[in-house]
Amino acid sequence: MAGFTPSLENLIDKFAALPSIGRKSAQRLAFHILGMDNDSVGAFIEAINNARSSVHRCKICCNFTDNEICDICASKERDRTTVCVVEDPRDVMAFEKTHEYSGLYHVLHGVISPMNDVSPEDICIKELIARLSDGEIKEIIMAANPTVEGEATSMYISKLIKPLGIKVTRLAYGIPVGADLEYADEFTLIRAMEGRKDI
Repeated sequence: MAGFTPSLENLIDKFAALPSIGRKSAQRLAFHILGMDNDSVGAFIEAINNARSSVHRCKICCNFTDNEICDICASKERDRTTVCVVEDPRDVMAFEKTHEYSGLYHVLHGVISPMNDVSPEDICIKELIARLSDGEIKEIIMAANPTVEGEATSMYISKLIKPLGIKVTRLAYGIPVGADLEYADEFTLIRAMEGRKDI
């Protein structure tokens, strides 16, 4: 039985390497790309290149932005005394959808995971600690996903921050263990934020 051509197989492999894309979905995406006209393919490639070249980490919170400082950090309307620490930029969007949290964020871009060779130096912990020097921040909300690695990361950061006299809380356990924040509904996130506890 004849297979796909090498170039099509390569395209399918590239799509299949993306998170949450199985082999069948990768094939559908590859065939969709082949069916697009040249202008649409060019626009798709340009969108990828533009995102890769212009999106970078905010110099304050490490969230993704096109500017030096993201819109949340730049906003005068936000509560600058509270920082919600999350694993991933998608978690920021999950909280923003609730329209209930008005503080700032800090994105770690991962969690401490010795099994995966991820140490504290590999995620944005030092950037968080640097933000605490001016005395404006009064509370850090640890909102890592409720996994073993998320809990370990929260405890590690808590031990670094507590000697500074800053209150450290964590989300209440309204979010199931093993779940990702980006998939939680707004009501669950609101309740978890309202029920946060001291660490």
